[in-house]
Amino acid sequence: MFLKNTTIALLLSVSLSSFAQQFAQTKDVNTQEIPLSYLDSLKTTFVKDNMALCVDSLWMNELTNLDLYNEITTDIENVDLDKKVDYDLPTSLLKSRLKAMNAKSPFRIEYNESLENVIKSYLKYRKKSFGRLMGLSQYYFPIFEEAFAKENVPLEIKYLAIVESALNPKAVSRMGATGLWQFMYQTGKQYDLNIDSYVDERSDPLKATAAAAQYMSRMYKIFGDWELVLASYNSGPGNVSKAIRRSGGKQNYWNIRKKLPKETQGYVPAFLATMYLYEYHKEHGIVPDEAVMQHFATDTVMVRKQLSFKQISDLLDVPVSQLQVLNPSYKLNVIPHYNDKNHYLRLPNAKIAVFVSNEEKIYAYADYLHDLKEHPYKRSRLSSSKSSNSDGFRVVAKNTTYYKIRRGDNLGAIANKYRVSVSNLKKWNNLRGNNITSGKSLKIITTRVIVQKRKVVSGKKDSDKEDEKAVMDLYIVEKGDVLGTIAEKFDTSISDLKKWNNLKNNTIAQGSRLIVAQKQTAVTDTIQAKVTLKENTAANQLTYSVKRGDSLYSIARKYPGVSITDLKKWNNIKGESIKPGMKLKIRS
Repeated sequence: MFLKNTTIALLLSVSLSSFAQQFAQTKDVNTQEIPLSYLDSLKTTFVKDNMALCVDSLWMNELTNLDLYNEITTDIENVDLDKKVDYDLPTSLLKSRLKAMNAKSPFRIEYNESLENVIKSYLKYRKKSFGRLMGLSQYYFPIFEEAFAKENVPLEIKYLAIVESALNPKAVSRMGATGLWQFMYQTGKQYDLNIDSYVDERSDPLKATAAAAQYMSRMYKIFGDWELVLASYNSGPGNVSKAIRRSGGKQNYWNIRKKLPKETQGYVPAFLATMYLYEYHKEHGIVPDEAVMQHFATDTVMVRKQLSFKQISDLLDVPVSQLQVLNPSYKLNVIPHYNDKNHYLRLPNAKIAVFVSNEEKIYAYADYLHDLKEHPYKRSRLSSSKSSNSDGFRVVAKNTTYYKIRRGDNLGAIANKYRVSVSNLKKWNNLRGNNITSGKSLKIITTRVIVQKRKVVSGKKDSDKEDEKAVMDLYIVEKGDVLGTIAEKFDTSISDLKKWNNLKNNTIAQGSRLIVAQKQTAVTDTIQAKVTLKENTAANQLTYSVKRGDSLYSIARKYPGVSITDLKKWNNIKGESIKPGMKLKIRS
C-alpha cells in the first residue's frame, strides 16, 4: 500500500478579513408595492436567528487555492538536507530545546545536522507561512486530536498534515494523492473512504483523519517505532522493510534513512522541524494569524434531498466559497441524496438553526428549480413561424464564449459562474472526467432569445429608405412569474419592463411574450459605427439601484467577474455600508 510520493507541502496563503453588511432601516421612497421573486418571497417567511459576522469570501477562496501548495511541493522536493543554512540559532540552544521536546514525546527527537538545517531553513524562509498555518490549524487540529486519541496515536502526528498538504483539503499531488492526508485512490478505498462522481471522502477532514489514524495504529503494530510509521506513511511499508534489510537489520529511522526513497529521506526531518516551530514559535517571533473560524463553531445536518451549494447560498446567505471550505468532499458543489447512504451539510452554528427551522421550504425551493430544469424549452419556445412572418422576427438562440481556466478552478465553480450545467460543460469540451488544466480554454454556450424587427427609419426620402433593426430580447412568461422575478433574472428594472411592453400595472399573463431588453442598430455604415461605439460604452457600464436587503456581496454575485473590490473602486465606497436607493456603477 502506498501513499503519495511527493515529499512535503508547506504554505497556504490566507488573506484574513471579515465583513458584516447591516440592513439599512431607511424609509422606502417608492410606496408602490413590488412583487417579490419566488426566492425572496420564500426567504421572507424564514424563521431567522441572530447571525454571526460573515466570513470574507476572498479568505475562503484562498483556503482552496492550490497555487502555493504546488509551488512549495516542488520547492521542498529539491531541498538539500546537507546544505548548511546561515541563521542565528546556536546549536547548543537547539540541542537543549530538542531534548526538552523529546522528554514530552513518544518520538525520538534527537539532534543531527540534517534536522538543524531544515529547522534553520524554515525559520529563514518560511516564518510568515507558519504564522498563517498556525491560524488555520486552530480549525483543523481539534479534529485531528480527537481522531488520534481514539486510536491511541500520538497527538503530535497532527503536524504531519502540514507536511502532507499544508492543511488544504483540496490538495492533489501529481500522483493523484488527495486531501489533508494525501490518500491515493486505492488506499482510500481500503480504508472505506467513498469516492464517486459526487463525493470524494479523501477530502473530508473527519473521515480522512479517522482513516489516517487507523493506518498509523496498524503500522505501529508492525514496526513498533513512530518514525518508521511516518516513513511507511510516505513510501509504503514495503520500502521501509527493504531499507531495514539493506541496513543490516537496523530499525532506527536515522540509521536507515539513506536506504529509503529520496523523497522519504527528508520526510521525518520536515515533520520534526514543523513540530519544533510550533513548540517554539514565540521564541522565534512567529505570530499565529487569528482564526477566522473554529471547528466547534460549526455543526452538521443530514440532507434529505439533493441540494446545490448555489441553492443553499441563495437561501441562507452563505457564500458558495464558504460552503466549499466547510464541505470539501463534495466535488461538484452538490450534496447528493442516495437511498442507501446519508450525506451531511456542515454550516456555521447560526445557519444550522436557520436551515433546520426552514427545512421543508428549502427542499420545496430545490424542487421548484428542479421542475424548471426538467422543461428546458419552456422559456424559449417561439414557434418557427415567428421568424418567418410578416413582422420580420427571427430568433438567435446561442452565444459561444471561451473561458481561460485558472489555478484552483473546477467545473462546478465555472458552471455556477455562467449559469450552465457541469454536464453541458463536459459535453461542449469533450471532457470525460472532472479534471481540468489551468491555462486551457473552455467552450461555453449560453442561450438567449434575440428577436430582430425590421422597420423603416422616419425622416428619409423613399429613395433613401434603409432598414433599421430594433434588437429585442423576448421572454415567455411562466407560471408563478411576476415582474420582480423577471426584472431580477434579466438585470433590468420593473419600470423598463412596463415601458417596453406598454403595461399599465404589474399584472402579466402566463404564456405572454415580454420584451426584457431593447436596443437599436443604425442604418448606414457611418451611423452603424457610431451607434456600435455608443452601445459598447453603454454595455460596459450599467447602473444598479440598491434595494432593501442588498449587500455588496449579493450585488457582486449577480454579475459574473465582478468583485466586491471592483464595486467599491468604481463607486468610491470606503466601507461596506450601502443604502436602498443608491445608484451603483457596474462595469463589464
